[in-house]
Amino acid sequence: MNQPPLLLASSSPYRKELLARLGLPFNSASPDIDETPAPGESAEQLALRLATGKARALAEHYPDTIIIGSDQVATLPDGTLLNKPGSHQKAREQLGLSSGNSVRFLTGLAVLDTRTGTLKTRCEPFEVHFRELTAEEIENYLNKEQPYDCAGSFKMEGLGIALFRSMEGRDPNSLIGLPLIALIDLLRELGVNPLLQP
Repeated sequence: MNQPPLLLASSSPYRKELLARLGLPFNSASPDIDETPAPGESAEQLALRLATGKARALAEHYPDTIIIGSDQVATLPDGTLLNKPGSHQKAREQLGLSSGNSVRFLTGLAVLDTRTGTLKTRCEPFEVHFRELTAEEIENYLNKEQPYDCAGSFKMEGLGIALFRSMEGRDPNSLIGLPLIALIDLLRELGVNPLLQP
């Protein structure tokens, strides 16, 4: 069986950049799904549902394709969800709550082979321990990077690294939005091995 085309179910420039590192040709398309958490839904359930929803939303339009969906949820120890802030004020509030705290990131990953209907999913956890941040540090950081489209209000691949005391997890790429190690695992299960590409 020839390798089917890959489709990234995302318009995120961060996810596109990560997937490009694998050297596999791919296209991308933006799925339209409702990202509202369901009542009683855990952070892990939400991340997996959104990732799966993104992949399934494009399946009808992309037969004979492997579709990659990914979505991220961040939570404080008390269970508070940290979504994409969307504004300076909300980002300031989020970083204020994260200061001196540990934030758990759960990145849902769904890989759907539309040739067979096979769906493979993973949820990749990653823990970030924030420094104690002053109001001035938070304000200065936000003015420099404006991470308003990033869950948790930071860009780990940029100056956001300066916000952290330490990080724990298998794959720091999951913090940027696409857990590459888990993705390679799932692609290999579907017969796509980045190490064996011409």
